[in-house]
Amino acid sequence: MKRRHFLELASASATAALLPTFAHAATPLKELRLDYAYYSPSSLVLRRFGWLEDEFKADGTNIKWVLSAGSNRALEYLNANSIDIGSSAGLAALLAKANGNPIRTPYIFSRPEWTALLVRKDSPIRNLADLKGKKVAATKGTDPYLFLLRALKTAGLKRSDIEHVSLQHADGRAALEQGKVDAWAGLDPHMAASELESNSRLIYRNVAFNTYGFLNVREEFLSSRPTEVARVIRAYEKARLWIISNPSEAAKILSEEAKVTLPVALLQIKLRSDFSQPLPTNEHIQALQTAAPILKEEGLVKPGTDLKAVIHALIDTRFSQPLISRG
Repeated sequence: MKRRHFLELASASATAALLPTFAHAATPLKELRLDYAYYSPSSLVLRRFGWLEDEFKADGTNIKWVLSAGSNRALEYLNANSIDIGSSAGLAALLAKANGNPIRTPYIFSRPEWTALLVRKDSPIRNLADLKGKKVAATKGTDPYLFLLRALKTAGLKRSDIEHVSLQHADGRAALEQGKVDAWAGLDPHMAASELESNSRLIYRNVAFNTYGFLNVREEFLSSRPTEVARVIRAYEKARLWIISNPSEAAKILSEEAKVTLPVALLQIKLRSDFSQPLPTNEHIQALQTAAPILKEEGLVKPGTDLKAVIHALIDTRFSQPLISRG
């Protein structure tokens, strides 16, 4: 135990050394607030096994879990100081950051293919061009919504060419299957469930339009509590490696938590989630730089916003370097 404690302190010290302007907390943290989400299997594994509760037990720190139904909710909670750490899609995090949400991203929880455009099995819609004039559901401020905008552009369409219906992910699925909308920009596991259980059809897929899963931290919390953030990231690393070694067991946890069938969970975990790249790098910066123009074109950020600067202010490529497992 003494050796383990020494290694933990050494790792935290190495992290803090990378960020010399960060202050060290003088007192134990009373409560650590973070989200869990069905689109973030690592968060479900952490919550199920109580690894964070174990990690912070000696400090007397209470772990508070808050369910995020989508990136928009996670980012709202962060902006309102309701949670300290929250998970979202990368482009959604950039949109929030550009509009004043004080967050940074020191960790990538997955690279998913978690969104696509779906229609009902009997729909006459066959391609993106057919969406003109149609009702399309998507959760505003999330990756599926931004995916929809980018997808429309590839077909020469604009947002005004469709009737956008803003619904949370689960409600979007219901609206599609009930015939209340013509198409839906879905999110796993709801998207996978609609495919497997209702035979909904994917009319447009593009892995490159699915931005990464970002673990975001409030800037104030990161600056005042770097050691605690490092401990959370180490726990996420434990969950990531466990999922890689136990994908079927991870799918069972997702199935139980999200109340979806095991085949749906297996589709999300095994075929649509890549857990191999947890460290933010230039790859993630470049992915956002490629996606960023849609935010200006659709008027989602203020005119004159320097999105390149916002991206570099959002993605922290240094903090997690000493914390990432190397094989």
